[in-house]
Amino acid sequence: MNLTDLIGTLAAILTTISFLPQALHTFRTKDVRGISLGMYSAFTLGVAMWLVYGLLLGAWPVVIANVITLALASTILVMKLRYR
Repeated sequence: MNLTDLIGTLAAILTTISFLPQALHTFRTKDVRGISLGMYSAFTLGVAMWLVYGLLLGAWPVVIANVITLALASTILVMKLRYR
């Protein structure tokens, strides 16, 4: 693994892990009052676009991180729409 891949992999791990506490809290409590629908909609779309970008480049750290984050963000977005 070269330095570029190492940096990309570490960045992907850190940004995905940083998202987990909010996701777990939301799953446990189903409390979505503090979540902005507009922000989460834009965030989820942005993550989907990063996923496509990673696929087009063949950048697997970007792809894997965004698959995980997209699954979590989409679930929270659905919860926001359902429990608001």
